[in-house]
Amino acid sequence: MLKPSLSCLNYCPLAFLVCTLLLSSPGVATTGYKSVKIAQQTQTTSSNFKISADKAFAEADKLYQIGSVESLKQAITKFEQAVILYSQAGEKGLEALSLAYMGYIYSSLGEKQKALEFYNQALPIFREVGDKGGEASLLTVMGLVHSDLGEKQKALDFYNQALPILRVVGNRIMENSILSVMGLVHSDLGILRAVGNRSMEATTLNNIGLVYSDLGEKQKALDFYNQALPIFRVVGNKNMEATTLSNIGLIYSDLGEKQKALDFYNQAFPILRAVGNRGMEATNLKNIGLVYSDLGEKQKALTFYNQALLMYRSVGDRVGEANTNRNLASLQRSQGNLAEAFQQMQYAINIIEELRTKITSPELRTSYFATVQSYYKFYIDLLMQLHKQQPSKGYDAIALQASESARARSLLELITEANADIRTGVDAKLLQAERNIQQQLDNHEKHRIQLLSGKYTSEQKRALETQTAKLLDQYQDIQTKIRINSPRYAAITQPQPLTLAQIQQRVLDEDTILLEYSLGEEKSYLWAITKRGMTSYELPKSGEIETLVKNFRNEIVKPSSNKKTIVKASAQLTKILIEPVAEKLGNKRLVIVGDGALQYLPFTALSIPNSQKYQPLIINHEIVTLPSASTVALLRTEQKGRKTALKSLAMLADPVFTTDDQRFIDKGKPTKLNTDNLENLVLKRAVGNTEIQFNRLPFTRKEAETILKLVPKNQSLQAYDFSANRDFVTNPQLSQYRIIHFATHGIIDSKQPELSGLVLSLFNDKGKPENGFLRLHDIFNLNLSADLVVLSACQTGLGEEIKGEGLVGLTTGFIYAGSPRVVMSLWNVDDEGTSVLMEKFYQKMLKDGLKPSAALRQAQIEMLQDERFSKPDYWAAFTLQGEWR
Repeated sequence: MLKPSLSCLNYCPLAFLVCTLLLSSPGVATTGYKSVKIAQQTQTTSSNFKISADKAFAEADKLYQIGSVESLKQAITKFEQAVILYSQAGEKGLEALSLAYMGYIYSSLGEKQKALEFYNQALPIFREVGDKGGEASLLTVMGLVHSDLGEKQKALDFYNQALPILRVVGNRIMENSILSVMGLVHSDLGILRAVGNRSMEATTLNNIGLVYSDLGEKQKALDFYNQALPIFRVVGNKNMEATTLSNIGLIYSDLGEKQKALDFYNQAFPILRAVGNRGMEATNLKNIGLVYSDLGEKQKALTFYNQALLMYRSVGDRVGEANTNRNLASLQRSQGNLAEAFQQMQYAINIIEELRTKITSPELRTSYFATVQSYYKFYIDLLMQLHKQQPSKGYDAIALQASESARARSLLELITEANADIRTGVDAKLLQAERNIQQQLDNHEKHRIQLLSGKYTSEQKRALETQTAKLLDQYQDIQTKIRINSPRYAAITQPQPLTLAQIQQRVLDEDTILLEYSLGEEKSYLWAITKRGMTSYELPKSGEIETLVKNFRNEIVKPSSNKKTIVKASAQLTKILIEPVAEKLGNKRLVIVGDGALQYLPFTALSIPNSQKYQPLIINHEIVTLPSASTVALLRTEQKGRKTALKSLAMLADPVFTTDDQRFIDKGKPTKLNTDNLENLVLKRAVGNTEIQFNRLPFTRKEAETILKLVPKNQSLQAYDFSANRDFVTNPQLSQYRIIHFATHGIIDSKQPELSGLVLSLFNDKGKPENGFLRLHDIFNLNLSADLVVLSACQTGLGEEIKGEGLVGLTTGFIYAGSPRVVMSLWNVDDEGTSVLMEKFYQKMLKDGLKPSAALRQAQIEMLQDERFSKPDYWAAFTLQGEWR
């Protein structure tokens, strides 16, 4: 029915592919076939209105095929006539089709808002006449227009509306396209060549080029573009000819052949102007500006950027506008015009912030924000350059605020959302759909355990992973719909990152210093903030720091390491990260806001500056980590007035992981821990994401029993053995406890981070598999009143590193679930060493009355002083994230 929107073609290969696939969907005809069908229909009707309408439609279609600006404008006039006549004839389906064509033409001319006006007129008519294929096609194209406009959430909403309809009408290509993009494109190409559809053959060749370009295979992309170009010229499709010329220019620019790039951009330019594709024309102007900038012809570049900027604004392309603002800022900075560059970047950042707030889905919002992190890095670098020139103007404070704006924004919003009860007032059907998906996920996990516990083929494993991903996608889609339909969510005010003054007022005290780092490709920065002042520092580039962090971590966990080798590995990191600010530290608490690899760095184990022997920072400083300074301020606000949990400690430890566990044999007898030869066991509380093979962790029970002795029985709750299961964790009674402790395996899934979690009992006492995985999405659904969650397992502080959010994992989940602070680990921890550390930690906290962060520090110092556990790999993995007060 509808042709792909040409303005989307050099934006996103997948979006373009979606457009192409629509043409081959069952029940959806291309323009030429539809014209023939209409002509046939005219022979069988006696309606004068119908005959006149068909004639107007056919004339419009011919004008449309010519593709010039003038012919397209004439086509619009003819389609307008067809709309009126079809309406009078009662031919609603053809009326909707004509409206859709008008929308498409406006879209191809770059007038996206005008296109949406006509699409919105056509949509209810398609629904009225029951044309499911037309409805799904139109919804998809409307999604593409919103995507072009930078409105990603709206685009996603339209795609989600289209998908179930496409399934009903049997469009399997669309449903499976994401899984097999390249295969489908090549398959479609062979079909199109066989049937002689030259125009669509060229379109598909161009599409394949886009995909190869997106994959970084520039020469292959160029080969396909060069096959498409002569065909577009033969069939007279000027719009696509210009688009392909521009795509070729972009490839040559990427390959460093700037003059060739200019040649192709200049060939495309007059054609784009002639056909009136203003959106693509703006992109072409911007690309020409980029080439001139690379060639050192800055004034020419400036001229083209300014032309592109005006055109992007006229067509409402906010993404293109922000990108051009950034290009202008880069050019101005290279010429030393820092004030002008600053102004351009303010415009760009404002657009990014505006577009971000329009996205409802947290996953999509996070994904979008990750793609624009380079804007914030450039902005910070620019501000710090201005600070160096004018140190009294406060540019470093603005840079700090930009650093806060660039990190953990989704976490801030999730914390706000968690206290808003966004499900109140939502349609009961949506809530039931959410529960159904949760049940499906639960059943799926049971099947997953059964399969992966035994023998399985790679095909079975792939099918399982595909089904898991599909269920998670459905779950996220339903959650997004709940947010969209929630009155309380609509009323939430987006939390804003803090300024310097607000950080000093709302976050810091006299005994605390905040160290916030930002790693950049050329330069990195450190802001050291106290209650009464701030100092900023320039550091080496991220690559150098990341290498040192990796070497230091490797040295810590290496069995052959000793204090001397650890000091040596630490020395350069200490010099870069700590030494610049050493004189300001005293014995203050250090609150670390890391970036990139620094989120994996155990600051507690870094050596004190200028120390000849190994004296880690933990000796002089209590150390706490945060995803952003703004996070703890919001946590404090949300915790005010919260009902305090009345009981002390809930403990989960020593689950059952395998059917050959001794506890199956001893079922019904009191469980006894065999401590014979435990000292010789080397067990790690972690597992990869490929196999379901867990060893029992005997020290977790010893750890739990020792800790529970510190708490009155009526103030504690424990779950061991088969009872250490999901029912225990999801029971509302858990909300009665101030401290919740998990002593078990952690699981990190790098392919599907949503599946990271904690491992609970995988079988019940009858040997039947149970869903024993507490996944990240499960944690988000907990409702806790805990002051502290302790994750006494491996790598629980890790997760998927997402630009702009940091490490998104279990810590994020438990903060969302209601705990203002989480103790977690940065690597695979030793079972016995962890047990000893946790016993000391609770002794300091429950008996000596220390706050969690201070108690953890004292426990780590005692481990350091114990010859058996003095190496940092025993104690430095654990850190407290969140509130320290």
